[in-house]
Amino acid sequence: MYTVAVLTIEDVIAFDLATPVSVFGSVRLPDGRSGYQVVVAGAEVSAGPLRIAPGVPLDEAARADLIVVPGRNDPTRPTPDAILDLLRTAVARGTRVASICVGAFTLAEAGLLDGRTATTHWLACDRLAREYPAVKVDPDVLYVDDGTVLTSAGASTGLDLCLHIVEQDYGVAVAADAARLAVAPLHRTGGQAQYILRNRPTYRTATLEKVLAWIEVNAHRRLTLTEIAAAAGLSVRTLTRRFTDELGQSPIQWLTGVRVRHAQELLETTDHTVERIALQVGFPTTSNFRTLFAQSVGVTPGTYRKTFRPTRIY
Repeated sequence: MYTVAVLTIEDVIAFDLATPVSVFGSVRLPDGRSGYQVVVAGAEVSAGPLRIAPGVPLDEAARADLIVVPGRNDPTRPTPDAILDLLRTAVARGTRVASICVGAFTLAEAGLLDGRTATTHWLACDRLAREYPAVKVDPDVLYVDDGTVLTSAGASTGLDLCLHIVEQDYGVAVAADAARLAVAPLHRTGGQAQYILRNRPTYRTATLEKVLAWIEVNAHRRLTLTEIAAAAGLSVRTLTRRFTDELGQSPIQWLTGVRVRHAQELLETTDHTVERIALQVGFPTTSNFRTLFAQSVGVTPGTYRKTFRPTRIY
C-alpha cells in the first residue's frame, strides 16, 4: 500500500485538496484491499469560507510515498519554509511530489521545477513562465509526469493526474475502476488547449493595440500580411518584428489564433456546419480550418462541439 500525504497551505483551494483525498481514498485492489492510505498533513488553514483541520502534523508527510500540493487562491503568496524544505527533501530522496492546478507555483518556489517541463492552469501559465523562467511551461497539456515531480493543469485536471498515478502504481484495471467511481474517463480526449481563449482582444500592448482591434473586426476577410501592415501604418518588416517581440507570434499566426477563437465561439453557440463556420471566420477551405483548428486546440472541430455544446436531453 502507498501512502499519500495531501498538504494544507493557507488559502488552499478546497477542490484541489479534496480531489486527491477522494480519488486515492476510493482506490480498491482486486482483493478488496485499499490501494492507498491518505492523510492530510499540515496546520489548520482557511480555504475560502471553510476551515480545514488536517489529520496529522506536517512532518508526518515525510513518510509518504506521494506528496500532493493543492493550489491556492493567491498562488504567489509566500509558502512557509517548512513546506518548501519538506518538498525539497522529499524529491532529493526520490519521493514523488505532485501539484494540483496552481500548486505548481509552490513547487516552482521550492526550485523543484527548474529545468523541468511543467503545467498549471492555462490562465496562470504565462505568469508561471514569467516568474520562473527556468521552468519549461507547457500550457496545452492536462498534466506532466516528469518522474518524481508531476504537475496538473486547472481544476478537474487534478483528477486526470490522480488517475494517471493510480494507473502507474496498479495498472489499467484498477485505475479504470477508480475512474468509474469518479464518473470520469480514464483518459480524456485532447488537452488543456481546448479550454484556452486564444489571442483575446483584451490583450494590451503599447504599439499594437489598434491593429489587434482591427484584426479582431476583419479576421473573417482574406487578409494578407501587407494589408495588416498597412492597417498598422508599419512596414511588413517592422510589423513582423513587433509582433514577434511583443506577442511571440507572427502577424499571420495571431490572425489564425483569432479565427480559431471565433470558430470556438460559433461551435459553442450555433448549429452551423463546420464548413459554414470555416468560411464565416475567414479560413480559405474547410480542410485548412480542420487542420489549423486541431493544431491549435488539440481536438477536431466536431469533438470540440460535442464537448462544449453537448446534445440536450429532455
